[in-house]
Amino acid sequence: MPDQIASPVVDSSGKTRLQQSLERAREHRGPSIGQWLELPGYTLARTIAPLGEDWVLIDCEHGNIDDHHMYLQIGAISSSGVSPIVRVPSASPAAIKRVLDAGAHGIMVPMIDTKEQAEAVVRAAKYPSDRWPQGVRGAGAMFAPAAFNQSGRDYLLRANDNITICVQIESRTAVENVEEIAKVDGIDLLFVGPNDLCSSMGYVAFDHASIPEVQQATQRVLQATLDAGKYAGHFALNAEIAAQKYKQGFHFVNCGADIVAITAWMATEMGKLRSLVVEPPVAIANGVKTNGVKSLERPPGVVVEEITKPSIYGS
Repeated sequence: MPDQIASPVVDSSGKTRLQQSLERAREHRGPSIGQWLELPGYTLARTIAPLGEDWVLIDCEHGNIDDHHMYLQIGAISSSGVSPIVRVPSASPAAIKRVLDAGAHGIMVPMIDTKEQAEAVVRAAKYPSDRWPQGVRGAGAMFAPAAFNQSGRDYLLRANDNITICVQIESRTAVENVEEIAKVDGIDLLFVGPNDLCSSMGYVAFDHASIPEVQQATQRVLQATLDAGKYAGHFALNAEIAAQKYKQGFHFVNCGADIVAITAWMATEMGKLRSLVVEPPVAIANGVKTNGVKSLERPPGVVVEEITKPSIYGS
């Protein structure tokens, strides 16, 4: 971990580390990289945030993270010098307002299929202004300014510029409409959800990497996003996939998730333990267990039977 915690914003205007990292990625100087949280807890977020990423995403769609823990994790992440992003459970204006008022530097909105849905997301995320007269976000963000190192007034004046709006393209319908979605003013980033995209096309979600139709759809999303001058993102569960997607042209990639890291590490270590620990057979002599230790003397007529003892480490 770094010796000194950096600020989650890079200048007095409130420009976020997320925005800075996206600009870097566009200049081919490395991806905008982050981690994915599915589990609740301030201390978990505070532990993960300083590990070197640009952002940490709090998953309120599929993760076990309620409103209370979302607030705590945003504070933990931003106070670690990293941008907090929240994936909202739905595109409802109430859900979007709630996470922005908590201090999110960016929102990720799932299941956006049409231009009209994307436009509604932008309206919900923008304060009404000369630039965004269609904005409907309510002006009551009491906690968000702290995540941007700003006063309440400065936050109100600059939030429309500093918050990154990301929509997920994760259905056949969305791919068919992706060129229109990508052109929606106010949408900054389009993110491919490969599992749902694969499922919507009639395949098993986890097979997406090996399905040509899904990969062709992914390439179409990437091209439409680049043509519109927007940022492109893709889900990744490890460093190899993240690097592959960056080299393919995506700007924004995660490098795993908390639940994946925990289960993968524990499963690996349990497998190692099973291979390292071999229990000796248990010998039974006249009904007495000897734990595999052979007696130096065996009385005449005593039959010793070796049996296999069930392992406490699994079969």
